[in-house]
Amino acid sequence: MGTLRQDKARFDTRLPLEQKQLFERAAILGGYRNLTDFVVVTVQSKAKEIIEERERIIASQKDKEIFFDSLLNPPKPNNDLISAKREYELLISK
Repeated sequence: MGTLRQDKARFDTRLPLEQKQLFERAAILGGYRNLTDFVVVTVQSKAKEIIEERERIIASQKDKEIFFDSLLNPPKPNNDLISAKREYELLISK
């Protein structure tokens, strides 16, 4: 059975000591193994949230465009719709 290889990348940042201490305290209180785990999990969660929200907005805008385009430029009726209209007119004219 093969192992799944994950490429790794390094992320370094400089921040004020007070901010690092705040993050370390949150990591401890949150039950994380270390500051790195806390930062990775927290940032990954927030990144997914931002991306999902943005994708919903984009999808919503696309849906809006499709909806209004169909109102302003309706397609021509197909044969089934034309046939249904005729049947309906026959029913109500009796």
